[in-house]
Amino acid sequence: MQWRHSLGIWVFATAAALLVLHCWNCHLKSQTWHKPIYDYLWEEDEQLYKLDANWPKNGELFSGVAYGVAVDPLNSLVYVAQRGENVSKVLVFTEEGYFKEHWNTNTIEMPHGIFAVSTNTEQFIWITDVGSGLYGHTVKKYSPSGNLVQVLGIPGKAGSSLNPLQFDQPADIFVEKTGEIYIVDGDGGLNNRLLKLTDNFWVQWTLGGNGTNPGQFYIPHSVVVDEQGRVWVADRGNKRIQAFDKISGEWIGTWATCFLDDGPYSVRLTADKKYLIVAQLNLSRVLLLSMPPIGGIGVCHVINTIQMADGVRPHLVDVNVKTGSIYVAELGAQQVQKYVPFIK
Repeated sequence: MQWRHSLGIWVFATAAALLVLHCWNCHLKSQTWHKPIYDYLWEEDEQLYKLDANWPKNGELFSGVAYGVAVDPLNSLVYVAQRGENVSKVLVFTEEGYFKEHWNTNTIEMPHGIFAVSTNTEQFIWITDVGSGLYGHTVKKYSPSGNLVQVLGIPGKAGSSLNPLQFDQPADIFVEKTGEIYIVDGDGGLNNRLLKLTDNFWVQWTLGGNGTNPGQFYIPHSVVVDEQGRVWVADRGNKRIQAFDKISGEWIGTWATCFLDDGPYSVRLTADKKYLIVAQLNLSRVLLLSMPPIGGIGVCHVINTIQMADGVRPHLVDVNVKTGSIYVAELGAQQVQKYVPFIK
């Protein structure tokens, strides 16, 4: 009887220990974000976007290599910047995918970044030109039909001067509703810097320099500003994203662990501002990273990926803030593709 009593106590104690261990494992799993052995998270519970195979209707009109794409949500238009000999440097499509027009201008050499300013009071298209000829090393403002309105920089002359303003292969531009302008300069040139300009084109602040320290860059390639006042820069050559305060230019933080295999090429926000969209050209994929709340940015948190076929090579992206659609300019595929949100 004493032997059976001891056996019963042992069985009870073992079961209790296993129950405690199970509960502790559950607790650890529920606390994954806080586990110190991780400095980034990768979650893929469900696909958030799907390819719209019917966009555009006239895909054969991509006669060059699509380097950039910009969406005008007010007029439901999509502008594609492309390179190539004897091709129009800008094609215009409707949101539904129908071809609208091409620009007839010879003032663009090698377009890189493109951005649409679309409000009730003004509508313009900004293009960064990395060419080395008569019109290169500039950031240019156009009417929606392709008429040149404003030139920033000295056409055909690379440089680092702030007065007069010069660029060397400026990569991308982002314009806020206030008219303030953010430019990353450059795409492999002399400069590795971020500039903020006022709405009347005066330099408000600049930061950078070639290096790996906070606030330095190596081939800064894309820029976006969020609603919390943070400026996000795709520091392509350093395989990281850096965030800065838009008022002072002060460094806030860096994300690097999500980009060990390939650097970020493009940064934009989803229409609901919940995710940062990042293109990785050499991996032919687009990442969706969780946007942190106001303040510090913590570590990068991959929510979802759009994996494309090998060789597609996504370069720059843009978003329709009304429909939520993502447009991807692809160097390898020489086209722009449209991805639409899954409707749950």
